[in-house]
Amino acid sequence: MSEQLRRTRIIATLGPATDAPGMLKKVLAEGVDVVRLNFSHGHPDDHRARAAAARAAAAELGREVAVLGDLQGPKIRVERFADGAVHLEVGARFTLDCRADAPPGDIERVGVGYLDLWRDVKPGDLLLLDDGLIALEVVDVAVEQVHCRVTIGGRLSDRKGINRQGGGLTVAALSDKDRRDIQLAAELQVEFLAVSFVKSATDVEQARRLLHEAGGDASIVAKIERTEAITALGEIIDASDVVMVARGDLGVEIGDAELPGLQKKIIRETLERSRVVITATQMMQSMVESPIPTRAEVLDVANAVIDGTDAVMLSQETASGRHPDKAVAAMRRVCLGAERQFEPPSDVAPGARVLDRTDQAIALATMFLADRISVRAIVALTESGATARWLSRHRSSVPIYALSRNGPARRRMLLFRDVHPIEFDPHDVGPTQAGRAAIQHLFTLGHLAENDRVILTTGDHTGQLGGTNTLKLLRVGANGLAEGLGDL
Repeated sequence: MSEQLRRTRIIATLGPATDAPGMLKKVLAEGVDVVRLNFSHGHPDDHRARAAAARAAAAELGREVAVLGDLQGPKIRVERFADGAVHLEVGARFTLDCRADAPPGDIERVGVGYLDLWRDVKPGDLLLLDDGLIALEVVDVAVEQVHCRVTIGGRLSDRKGINRQGGGLTVAALSDKDRRDIQLAAELQVEFLAVSFVKSATDVEQARRLLHEAGGDASIVAKIERTEAITALGEIIDASDVVMVARGDLGVEIGDAELPGLQKKIIRETLERSRVVITATQMMQSMVESPIPTRAEVLDVANAVIDGTDAVMLSQETASGRHPDKAVAAMRRVCLGAERQFEPPSDVAPGARVLDRTDQAIALATMFLADRISVRAIVALTESGATARWLSRHRSSVPIYALSRNGPARRRMLLFRDVHPIEFDPHDVGPTQAGRAAIQHLFTLGHLAENDRVILTTGDHTGQLGGTNTLKLLRVGANGLAEGLGDL
């Protein structure tokens, strides 16, 4: 009871580093809630093995873990070089060859994977390669050829990414590879599917349709990493279940100076629209090599937590870094520290939101009450997890215990800030006693103690989707028996 519950969720990317014997179990034990399969790297069998290993390791630890499949998306890349990496000098001319049969690259030119690039750019455009480490100014455009001048030089190797500063490339959101990987995501029954380089709500809806056709039912994560996504941000958020602030390509396209404010805007608007938000990319990048983070990285993670992000994500730090478990441990410590030092201001006020559903109204009433009286916890009996999501959209220091018999729903709730999903089948006791049995179950697990006051949300028909319509204030009595303080 005295141990601080972490409110912010942690996502860790799996890769060669977590494949090491015993490492995956260490990473999960340090506090990972969701594991990410990066479909940009590896083969389908790698992802199958890692998903199975993560679920098995979680089971050994007596807990659950959710799986997020992350589509590669149509990231524009240079092709391969004939003799390995080249070094581009400032002022040198360099050509991007948009022919399907372009030869292997050299110091003067290289092929590109997006054959229509020459149609999308014009003289004066700035093309940023390898996350902005190399910059090319477009000098002239010919049929299937983009002639450039190097403005920032450096080492350029195979398959590095290309962005146009300011965005505007017309490549479609889902590639042929993405369509195959959606089939894989459905096969693996991942809880979340991330769609890269989203430009509009249509991209999100297309991915959801393809996933359903393949037999999957994952929540859709829209990755905000294109300039065009900013102008359509509201509609993208509304079409998605989760939004990810993907700061790598986004920072390259809009520029570093604009990124901090835009990150805060995306988090704020996502929460205002009652969706879940993830902050990602290079959060503890130095820990790819170092066993401890820099102070700047600590502050970066803490600021995202203070802004209200539901989850923070580790990428290369756990996928290929030298200290995957230490990176997760550091992330957990920073999250707990930020939560301990910063008490979020309440955002619960009558009339603050337009309510379309009964469970939304119950959630708002619950958080309004919790904000004004002393309660130990909120206990939500939920089938789909919807009530827990509505509850978690309001800032509060009160933990939310979401009890459900539905395994996929519990695992999706692992991404919700403040929510602690717990397996519980109300059908074992019947609808009239389900709430009191839930309180006793939490008491037995050590989450509640005698004389604690709790708020319980449930429905007339426990175990049915969308049925939450009741709020009760209860006290935990002797042996965990709930005592009514009145229906509210």
